[in-house]
Amino acid sequence: MTTLWGGRFAQKLGAAAWDLNSSLSVDKRMAIQDVDGSLAWADALHSAKIFSDEEHAQIALGLASVKEEFTSGKFSFAASDEDIHTAVERRLTELIGATAGKLHTGRSRNDQVATDFRLWMLQIIPTLDAILKDLQSAIVEQAEKSGETIMPGYTHLQRAQPILLAHWWLSHFWPLQRDRERLADLIKRVSVLPLGSGALAGTPILVDRLELAKSLGFADVSQNSMDAVSDRDFVAEFLFSATMIGIHLSKLSEQVVLYTSAEFGFLELSDSFSTGSSLMPQKKNPDVIELTRGKAGTLIGLLTGLLATLKGLPSTYDKDLQEDKGPVFQATDILLAILPVIAGALRTITVKPERMRSAIDSFMMATDLADYLVSKGIPFRETHAIAGKAIRASLDKMIGLDELPLEAYQTLSSAFEADVYQVFDPMKSVEKRNAIGGTSPQSVKKQILLAKSKVKGE
Repeated sequence: MTTLWGGRFAQKLGAAAWDLNSSLSVDKRMAIQDVDGSLAWADALHSAKIFSDEEHAQIALGLASVKEEFTSGKFSFAASDEDIHTAVERRLTELIGATAGKLHTGRSRNDQVATDFRLWMLQIIPTLDAILKDLQSAIVEQAEKSGETIMPGYTHLQRAQPILLAHWWLSHFWPLQRDRERLADLIKRVSVLPLGSGALAGTPILVDRLELAKSLGFADVSQNSMDAVSDRDFVAEFLFSATMIGIHLSKLSEQVVLYTSAEFGFLELSDSFSTGSSLMPQKKNPDVIELTRGKAGTLIGLLTGLLATLKGLPSTYDKDLQEDKGPVFQATDILLAILPVIAGALRTITVKPERMRSAIDSFMMATDLADYLVSKGIPFRETHAIAGKAIRASLDKMIGLDELPLEAYQTLSSAFEADVYQVFDPMKSVEKRNAIGGTSPQSVKKQILLAKSKVKGE
């Protein structure tokens, strides 16, 4: 097989070694980016007087034809194509002849692949942002529909305090907002052009790298050629961002799995996002939600795998870096698959407000009971203990806090009066939490407006 590097070798690479060395099956995904980078490089070489006008026109026309073949799906790979760069150059040679061999002047696959990868990532980040934004919209829609529906809030998976259902929905909005902000911030580090770094020492051609960057849509150029061909920080950051998205989706999925179970019964998935059992006819399983939860583990593995690859590499390019693209492509495919499904499942989910309300008992207002005494001037540490004793007395009598007689309260503290029973109204408990970020209806309405502005990009 003809290679770009075989001149100094007396023997050809063995078949098994060729298969291991080849990366075409992975990096052909960057075909369009490779052609675009090559077109920009051809323009730079022409400006540097390396190409004549005729050669430049011939190469540009040939590359345009190659790009059209990729776009239309008509491009045919050959057995000799070691990677996408080889495939493009081989096809260009078939189209325009020996002039194609001039295109690689001053360029290495080391800076070429780094450029292709960054171009690809710059183009996929907006796509991911758009589907994350759609999921956020689905959450806001549910929050608005929830109105003043109340539900139990949990810590340690134990009933804690009443909250608005809308507040719960929005608790899953803000992690996604941080995910979007991480991806947006990553763009400035991805948007650094390595092309012109050569294999490691820089190109000997006096190309205008700033103009080259501008033509490809990069915001800046790399400042050290050795670092430029080895830098995969942007890959690790992308995988971290993808993993955090997966973790946030997993947390949401875990709660949906719990809340759709018979034991909770707060939510019900649409049939179109549920599956059944091959044995038990009554089952309605949240498989797509569970799969989403499971994919978080895969994403974590992709991130840790890449970090393990990077940790021991010397400077410049090493073949280990061929392992950088597969994890990113896999992580991207996972997110592109699960995000729209989760958005669809949330938009069609059924809420069971009566079940949520029935899960709230007077013990969940124990903090309100302590706060009642605080309003009488008693230090919170004392009121906490008094409320605890009231709980103990209620449990001993097997009644709720709202059923404990006033006389029993007054034996614990003379500050208790007949109005103490008002604290056991869960809606009043919710309404008190009116600080920014709280669960009161007024606070949640403001939160919804802010969330909408984030979706709109304001």
